Parts: sequence; C-alpha cells; structure tokens
Amino acid sequence: MTFKCLLAGLCLAVSSMASAQPAPVKVALIESLSGPFANTGEAVFRNLVWATERVNGRGGVKLPGGARPLLIERYDSKGQNEEALSALRAAIDDGVTVIAQGNSSATAAVLIDAINKHNEREPGKRVLFLNYSAVDPALTNDKCSYWHFRFDAHADMRMTALMEVLKDDKSVKSIYLIGQDYSFGQSVLKEAKRQITAQRPDLQVVGDELHPLGRVKDFIAYAVKIKASGAQAVLTGNWGNDLTLLIKAAKDVGFDGKFYTFYGNALGAPAAIGDAGVGKVIAVAEWFPNAAGAPSEAFYQSFRQRFPVAKDDYVHMRMQLVIEALAQSIEKAGSIEAGAVAAQMENASVSMAGQTGTMRAADHQFQQPLLVAQMGKLGDAGVKFDVEGSGYGFRVIKTIASNKAAMPTSCKMVRP
Repeated sequence: MTFKCLLAGLCLAVSSMASAQPAPVKVALIESLSGPFANTGEAVFRNLVWATERVNGRGGVKLPGGARPLLIERYDSKGQNEEALSALRAAIDDGVTVIAQGNSSATAAVLIDAINKHNEREPGKRVLFLNYSAVDPALTNDKCSYWHFRFDAHADMRMTALMEVLKDDKSVKSIYLIGQDYSFGQSVLKEAKRQITAQRPDLQVVGDELHPLGRVKDFIAYAVKIKASGAQAVLTGNWGNDLTLLIKAAKDVGFDGKFYTFYGNALGAPAAIGDAGVGKVIAVAEWFPNAAGAPSEAFYQSFRQRFPVAKDDYVHMRMQLVIEALAQSIEKAGSIEAGAVAAQMENASVSMAGQTGTMRAADHQFQQPLLVAQMGKLGDAGVKFDVEGSGYGFRVIKTIASNKAAMPTSCKMVRP
C-alpha cells in the first residue's frame, strides 16, 4: 500500500511538472519532405528550427499568461497540391494557428484560397500563412489576402535586380529563357521578355521554353538545344533539382555561356557546374554568406556551427526574419489569435545581422534590399565562404536598396 501511495505521488508529481510546462506556439511547416524536392523542404526546416531556437533561447514569445516556446511541426506535402491541402486540414485539426510554406507558388495559391475560406467559415479557428519563397507576383497582387504574408522578393522584383546586372553586360548578345511549367516559371519568362524589351532591346532571345516541374530526370536534350541556339547566356527561375540537373547537363554538353538565375547559389548547383561556373553563374537573393559586414559573417558562422555538415549549408536571412516577425507580432498582439497577430504583422519591421526589412501593409509584401552575386572560387576576392563545401562561393556585385527593389502593387486588400 505504501508503495502504491509512493507511486501515485510520483505520478502526480510528474503530471504536475508536465502541466507546468507552457504549451508551445506551433508553426506548421507544409513542404515536400519526400520526393524529388525533399532536399528543399529539409533545408527550410533547418532554417526555421534554427530561428525558433534563437527565440526560445531568449525565453520564447512573451504573452500575458507567461512566455511560450515556438515549435515547428512537420507536414509532408509530397510536392502535391492535394497533399498540401490535406496537411493544412490536419494542422488546423491539431490546433495550429500559423502555417509556413514557400517552395511552390502553385501550392501557395491553393493554400491561400483554402485559408481564406476556412477563416471566413470558422472565425474562431483562423490561421495565418507565412510565405518565405513562393514568389509568383500574383500572390501579393490580384490574389492578395489579409491572411498571407510574403517575406521573399517576388519574381518581378528578383528579375528587376538581375536586370540591373544584365543591362550592363554587353558581352551577352543572345540569351535562352527556360523555366518550370507552372505559375511561377511562366511568370519569370513573361517578365524576362518584358524587361529585356525595355532595357536590352539589342539582346536577342534565341530560346523561350518551359519544361514539366520536377519530372525531368535528364536535361541533356534541353542543354543540346541551348548550345545549338548559340546563346551566350541562359536566364532561368528554376529551383531545386530542376536547376541542378539543368546546369549539370549544360556543363556536360560543353555550354560555356553565363547563367542568370534566381537560385543558382545553393542546393548542389555550384558543385554541379564547377570551374565552368566561375564568373558565369549569377544569382539574386536578399542575402549571401559573403555579404559585407562583421554581423553578417557572425550570423553565417553561427549557422555553420549549428549545422556543420557541408550538405546542410543552406541558410537564408528571410527565413530567420519570418520567425522574428512572428515573435514580434505575437508579443505586440499579446495573443496568438490569427486576427490579432495579422494586425501587428502588417506593420512588422525586423532586423538581423545588418539586414532590415519591413512588411508593406498594402499587399503584405516584405520590403528589403536585394543583392546580386557572381560565382567564384573560395579564396578569390570577395569569396571568403564557399557553398556546401563545394569550393565555390558567391561574390556580391550589386546591391539594390529596399526602396529601389520595391514595386507597385495591384492588391485590393480586403480586411476582416
């Protein structure tokens, strides 16, 4: 009997300790965590986990009832829109109020639509959508939503940044446009043609092609066409394996032109092209490991200490700022209720390691500086750090201030 009482007391004590732990504020990551783009989902997961560890390390988000930690919960979309919608329903059933996704504009569009309908139907269970990389311009223009916040520069903004370099690159007289056949890829090529006509009317477009998203296993046939066209450069918004395989195929067929890319600085692309990419692969981002300044260098080195394996070397400032903006907005709202948090996030302004960005309330498009960088060898001028242990890194060649990177919006925001 004494033993039973002791055991019961122990159980009660354990139960009390467990109940004393503050419940985490859950963020549902809905991404491809299996399939051809699994590496992109895992890379995002590492970034968001690292960001929440920083917030939790300073005590979590401060709320009237006490501080609470942030927790990233994984939901696998398997690269399919229907699976993403199923994951959204599961996350809402699990009590999650914040959704994070970005590695497909098509998926982002269906999530925005579903979240709009859910929030209208169930105002007591509303959720937010934080987007770190779905960059179809429509998402903050005609499809803008009060519940959606984008922290990456959209495709037209990225294209404008690339054109700041391409318009002055008179060595390139012919260019091949290629992209993934879905909303984002189509948008990139459309904007590329518009801006080339406006800023480089002398530049000959010798190819204009879309390919299936995530289904091409060998890009040799595409690379052969690129080389045969006589193009001196390729412009692409491709990401993930679609970019890595395209660059590798171009190298294999002996294409020696330049690559103007949105995402050529990570996830295997530099290693795939090797020496052939030095001085020829150009990428645009809000931040690069070789960005100037001691705060930026310390930021990057701390990430590498946390994730020392070379293949895990994928860090983006915007994914850190997503979580910082969320923590800031929750604390200012004094609540995790989606409507209260959204009202604060509309005007969020966050800084980290020398990078400052501000959410634009008119369309929920984050405004921040953009950088254009060129691939070089580790140790070259401006290349202190390489990418993924490849021996190649990116030297910043152009900085576009936040007010110059901004673009007008056609959003007609409907507020609840």
